[in-house]
Amino acid sequence: MDARIPTLVLGGTGYVAGEVVRLVLGHPNLQLAGVMSDSQPGEPVGKSFPHLAAVLGDTRFLSQAEIEQQISTLPRSAVFSAAPHGVSAALIDALLKKAEAKGTKPRVVDISADYRYSTAEAYAAVYKHEHGAPARLKDFTCAVPEHLEAVNTPHVAHPGCFATATLLASVPLLATGLAAGAQAGKSAGGGAAPTLFVSGVTGSTGSGRKPVEGTHHPTRHSDLYSYNALVHRHIPEIRACAQAASGVDADFAFVPHSGPFARGIHVTVQAQLAAPTDTATVLAKLREFYAGAPFVRVLDSAPRVKDIVASNYAHLSAAANGRTVAVMCVVDNLNKGAAGGAVQWMNRLFGLPETAGLTAPAAGWT
Repeated sequence: MDARIPTLVLGGTGYVAGEVVRLVLGHPNLQLAGVMSDSQPGEPVGKSFPHLAAVLGDTRFLSQAEIEQQISTLPRSAVFSAAPHGVSAALIDALLKKAEAKGTKPRVVDISADYRYSTAEAYAAVYKHEHGAPARLKDFTCAVPEHLEAVNTPHVAHPGCFATATLLASVPLLATGLAAGAQAGKSAGGGAAPTLFVSGVTGSTGSGRKPVEGTHHPTRHSDLYSYNALVHRHIPEIRACAQAASGVDADFAFVPHSGPFARGIHVTVQAQLAAPTDTATVLAKLREFYAGAPFVRVLDSAPRVKDIVASNYAHLSAAANGRTVAVMCVVDNLNKGAAGGAVQWMNRLFGLPETAGLTAPAAGWT
């Protein structure tokens, strides 16, 4: 493609929206055409994202009506929605209806939770309110890019940041049969399905821009604590995506933690081994599983959050003692776990190189 693709970003002033804008500004094939904020239309985008102000110039937030006008006149466009859960579904639906009426062809990647579930009932069971556009669910596929080569839908929903890290560590254990019970989990009534025990730590940016008691960074600084143990709302999403990717219906016992850093996620997934296996064998299987994945690196040593912050790379490693296996995964929650993974999907939707605009290494020493 010779012309750059006009790109619209929904979600206004949020951290994920800002990260999408940053990646789009450096993308060789995407061109920022508008950033929507219904609460701040006309205000400089650089006011909300000072680190991007030098590149944004006089770019100003657009209203929903202005974004709808753009999507109605652009023959093709890329739309990233970083709008909040419960808001994104109806907003995307309204934009797509405008596009359909005018015959334009936007592609959408939703980074909220609104299109991650296959049914409105499954979504409502987790988020405790009705879905904003249930008829549109059929137009979205939810998956980590590394676990699905292509989609049969025009649009994609990117899994959450905790889900991304957990799935990258878990799916190989299930798909290769390393985890005990993986074969049983592939068929109903085939025996006890595997249970994977997950402990994850996330940075404070994962809680969003608005300070909330218990997640605000000054509260988290120099502290570490768990929350929503075994009942976190990402569990159903992780289970559904893992089954779609591996064919195994597994149980996930997930305990998330709030970490004392701003960006990044560290996840450890443990499972009973199906057969005696050593560390070297597990690492070899992980490398084979992700051989075609440009953003996944399997290390001999323990992965560190500092080595992936602000990048779209995921680092994995593993240990096994013949009975139990542990797979560790680190990702940047705002990049690989949100904006970067979304750009990776958009590259695919437009037939661009999957790595386009995403190969910058981690910042280091953050």
